[in-house]
Amino acid sequence: MAQFTTDSDILEYEPDIKNFGIQDFGSSPNLHEKTYDDIIRLLNIEWWPTARYGATDASVVGSNTKLSPSRLDATQFKRASVYYTLYYYIYPRLSSFDPDRDAFREKLDYYKEKFNEEFNLLLREGIRYDLDSDGSYSNSESQSFYNNRLIR
Repeated sequence: MAQFTTDSDILEYEPDIKNFGIQDFGSSPNLHEKTYDDIIRLLNIEWWPTARYGATDASVVGSNTKLSPSRLDATQFKRASVYYTLYYYIYPRLSSFDPDRDAFREKLDYYKEKFNEEFNLLLREGIRYDLDSDGSYSNSESQSFYNNRLIR
């Protein structure tokens, strides 16, 4: 199964995370694979329906097709994937969700905000998608997400 990150990527951001009882984020259930699926789902909802690549025959606007994840530049999503895994899968398992807000809940909220910020930056910067399947990402294959902007 595909994934954007590994345990070592998460340890770069939270070196002590394995001291709290979760030793392997890649075993059953594989949190990296779940994060990958969730990010692909978000791209299918938020970015893919609006993607346009110059020529009208390459436009996917209004298309019923889904994006091909293998054509994405996976390196572009590493940071977002780390943030998502921490906020959506790891810290909810560690938090007591006490009304007094424990440290894990604070970190969950922090990484949720960081993920949303990073994902929005990725959309604004442009998603690198190998439209012609040649194995490289040209400038014309980096598509920004235009929010509230009229495209003619």
